[in-house]
Parts: sequence; C-alpha cells; structure tokens
Amino acid sequence: MNLLSVNKLAKIGREKPLFTDVTFGLDLGDKAALIGRNGSGKSTLLNTIAGILPPDEGTVVLNRELSPDGTFSFLSQNPEFKPTDTIRAHIFRSSSPKLNIIRQYEETCAQMEKGVTASLQKQFDTLTAKMDAGDLWNYESQVRSILSTLGIHDLERPMSGLSGGMIKKVALAQVLVEDTPLLMLDEPTNHLDISTIYYLQNYLAETKRSVLMVTHDRYFLDAVCNHIYELDRNRLKLYVGNYSTYLEKKSTEAEVEANTERRIESVLRVERDWLKRGPCARGTKAKARIQHDMALINREKFREDKGFTFEVEGRRLGGKILELHNISKGFNGHQVLKEFSYTFSKNQKIGIFGDNGSGKSTFLNIITGTIPSDTGTVVTGENTAIAYYMQNPIFPDTTLTVLEYVKEAAEIMHMNDGTTLSAPQFLEQFGFEGKIQHSPVSTLSGGEKKRLFLVRLLLSNPNFLILDEPTNDFDIFTMNILEQFLSSFKGCLLVVSHDRYFMDKVCDTLFIIEDDGSISGYVGKCSEYIAYREMKRAEEEKIQRETSEKERKKEQEARQNQTPTPRKKLSFKEQKEFEGLEERIMELEDRQKELEGLMASSDFETSSRAGQEYSQNQAELEKAYSRWEELASV
Repeated sequence: MNLLSVNKLAKIGREKPLFTDVTFGLDLGDKAALIGRNGSGKSTLLNTIAGILPPDEGTVVLNRELSPDGTFSFLSQNPEFKPTDTIRAHIFRSSSPKLNIIRQYEETCAQMEKGVTASLQKQFDTLTAKMDAGDLWNYESQVRSILSTLGIHDLERPMSGLSGGMIKKVALAQVLVEDTPLLMLDEPTNHLDISTIYYLQNYLAETKRSVLMVTHDRYFLDAVCNHIYELDRNRLKLYVGNYSTYLEKKSTEAEVEANTERRIESVLRVERDWLKRGPCARGTKAKARIQHDMALINREKFREDKGFTFEVEGRRLGGKILELHNISKGFNGHQVLKEFSYTFSKNQKIGIFGDNGSGKSTFLNIITGTIPSDTGTVVTGENTAIAYYMQNPIFPDTTLTVLEYVKEAAEIMHMNDGTTLSAPQFLEQFGFEGKIQHSPVSTLSGGEKKRLFLVRLLLSNPNFLILDEPTNDFDIFTMNILEQFLSSFKGCLLVVSHDRYFMDKVCDTLFIIEDDGSISGYVGKCSEYIAYREMKRAEEEKIQRETSEKERKKEQEARQNQTPTPRKKLSFKEQKEFEGLEERIMELEDRQKELEGLMASSDFETSSRAGQEYSQNQAELEKAYSRWEELASV
C-alpha cells in the first residue's frame, strides 16, 4: 500500500536547478536510499520531501490512512536541540499520544524514586491504568531497549553537555522511539561509532516501518535497502534492489550507453559531411533530416565516470618511522588511554576501532603532538612526513581561492609512472571543476571544505597519513577515489573511520581501544573483527543462558529428588502429655486471671502473695506453651 507520493517536485539552486520533475512513491515497508554526488541535491530533496524546505514546484502527500495524523520521523544531518533540555525532554518531544503517556509515566517514576507523596501515587496509578488500557508496556519496553542499546542511560543529563557523537545518538533515539510509519534519515551514520551503526543497520533491516534516507555507507545500503534512487543531472532514477544490484545495473547501463554513443557518433560523421555540403533545406525531407541531425549534435551526451586511479611517486621512509613509548592520557581523573607502546613498520595500514568517547581522536592527537601525553614519549623519524586530517579542519585564510589554497602545498603532483598532475588537474579528480577552483574558500560548504583540506594534504606528498573520520560528508565517488589512492599509498596509514567498507578497503590491521583504555591488536579486516566480536558475544550469551538453564534444572531436580523427612509420631506417653498440657494451660490461664484480681486487693499481704504466685505461675505457663508447641509440631 502506498505510503508516500512525490509528484513533479522541483527545486532551484543558487545557479541552476538541483532537481526537476521528481516523481516517485514509497510503499509501506519499502527501504529506499537517495544517492548521488556531493552537490547533486540529495539532502535538499530529502528536506523538501520532509517539508523543511518549500518546493519550487510539485507536491508531497503522506497517506492519511496509514499515518492518520500525517506525521513521520526525520533525522537531520545536524540535529537541532534546546541546550536547556534534558535528554528525556528531547527524546520525548513528540506529538505521539503513546509517547506522551510513556514520558509522563517515566517522569513520575523518576520523581517517586526521590520520595512518594499522595499526589504522586495517585498520578502513578492513573498513568499505570492508561498504560494498561493502551497496552503500552511492550512499547515502553522497546523504548527502554533502544535507549539502553544506544548507551543512553542518564535521561536527566542536559543536552548542552553532550559530545557531537552523543547528540547524534540522542537524536537517533528520538526518531526510533516515535510511533510513526515512515523514517526519513539524512546521513544517519555520520558521527556514530561502528557498533551503533551495526545496531542501526539491523534495526532498519528488520523494522516494518518505511525508510527513506541519504547515506554513503555502502554496507549499510546493501544490508538495508531494496530501492536505490540516484539523483544525477537533475533527475531521479529508480534501481530496484540493494546497492550491489545498483552497481550491476549501472555497469550494464554504462556499457549500453557507451555503445549507443559510438553508434551515434558513427552516424554523425556521415551527417556532418552531408551538412557541410550545404544541402537545400527547402524540401520537407531535408528539413526533417537537418532537425534530426541538430538534435543528435545537441543531445545530452553520455558522461562516463572517470574512474580515476593514481599512484604517487611518494616520499621515502627512513629506518625509524614512528615510535610510541608508554604514552597515556587521562581527563578529570578518568583514564582514557592506558600506557601503550608501539613501533611502526613500513607500509603499515592500521585502522583504529572503538566506541564514541573511547579515545580514538585523543590517541591521534597525542601522536601528532596536538595534545601532550601524560606519560611516555613519541619519537618521529627524520624522514617521516606526517599529514594529519582532522575532523574539523582549520582554514587560516578563507579569502584564498580554492586553487591558491592547494598551491600553497604544491603545484605539481608526481605520479609513480613518471607523469605529473598539476594542482588544477588534481582538484578536478576530486570534483572541483571549473569556476569553483577560482571561488574563495569561504564560499564552500562544510563538506566541500573538508574535501579541499584532504586534497591539500595529499598534494603535500606525505609518507605517513593520519586520518580522523575522513569519510564524513564525502560522496561515494570521492570515497572510491580516496580508497584507490590509499590502497596504492606506499607510506604508513593510521585511520579512524566509522565506514566499514572504507576500513575494509584500506586497512589490514586494527588497534582496538577497549573500555578500560587499554589498546589491543587484531590482524584482519574491520568487518571480520565485527563478525568475530558478534560471534564472541553470541557465544557468551549462549553460555550464560545454558549456565542459567543448568542452574535452574539443578535446583528443580534438587527439589524433586529431595527426600521428605518422615513425620515422627507421638508416643503414647507423649500423646497423654500433650492432652494433659492443653488442660494444664487452661488451668494456668484461669489462675492467672484470678491472681490479677487478688494483686489489686487493698490487703498488702494478700496482694504480695498473689504477686509472688503470679510470677511462678507465668513461668510455668510459658514452659507449658513451649512444650505444647514442640509436641504439636511432631
């Protein structure tokens, strides 16, 4: 059943149309992705569909039968939030009646932990009844599970105190817990650690909700999507299947288009000769032929991807490259990195794996001298030329043009085959073509600035590359070029990236930053390590389940096999004693009442004797009670 209908949508960019006549539909359960080069308009299209940006033409309609209140969940690239909000307030900021009840229930529970009042108890009872009536307990359990899996435990933390990665997790949690049939996600994997991406991938693959997203994560596209929409040349084209299927179909299309282009050019060679002879255009047939030829000449020509590959000449590494001796780092009493030593060898390509906040960027910053180590030393070889790609690059002078900026690093790149590339040619390979090379750096988007910073680093011809999240904001085309460069790179590479496909392509060894700050090694690909870790986790959970089951069965068998102690029967003498005790207790109790009356007498002697007898009688009575209970339990 159709959930979303987009009809003839159009949006004009600063200089030209970003997309025109975009028409497509999304059925319930469809998992679709928008892909295309940076600047093609993917995020603009998603934001236009979501109503964040107004379209210049066209309409977007959400099926009110499947979404009665017309709502959907939207995750932007850079989530907005109120700094004064708590995590709880941000996550449950929704118009969903179900979430509103759960939010009130959670808030009431949190208040009752500090102290229970009559009004709180009444509120708790009312909300519990609503949870029962709406059958929300399973939904509330799912919400708790999502938050726990994403590592969100303290819901009272203010949003203003969170890291970028944690803000993205909270924003992600917000859209996942909402009770809507459609998820629209703009670069959902950016700034997330690999563990969270793996969880999100499985969630989206299994959920019955529809998904429309922009992402460059190729493993993600393969595992989640059954529709790929490519935005190219202002048009949207559908490829049914996942990303691998898309690549196969694109390859076939490219081959067909290339053959068609060759046939058209063969025809045009003849037609151009005919046109040069100046045919008479008075006849109808001649006019039609000229019009047809001009249409072929002015057609939109097939544009084949450059498939640019290159190997730079490279700078020689010396015998000593880089040595780490007992480096460590702590912040505010928390040990982020424990003492670690390592000596790098030639051509090593190492990826750094760890959850957000584990210390990956701290590790790189210590190596590059950006921050000092608490202990130990970093020794760099004389011939080691380090280039450091930071997550948020700094541009001292943004008035420089793009070309001027890269020329500060080098004007020519020497290739391994003896050829050279000029700075403008090198820029072209990374998507900086035409007028943009002469535009000031200040006019570039955030993603374009990061790509420009990378180009300048590569032009500086380093032999030790350190890259911190280089794949954020890069399209698949740029990432393919970067992967090709790094695969043939003759120097050392140390890289942090959340993109598993990228890590698999360029790294053969991993540094694993553990929860306690220690660093361990793993020889193999990133996806192999994730599979190994998931296998270990599954094995541990299986062992835990089996142990719990064994203990449960053992306890059950122990109860079943326990031989009950045969009940001891009273002997004839004990039976007579038991019966006599009952009579004696009754006599003693009656005597106690009489003595209580005598003790109240005004005659001192009578009262004194009664008091003495009362004490003796009470001791005998307690002894009788004890013996009666002993015999009664036999």
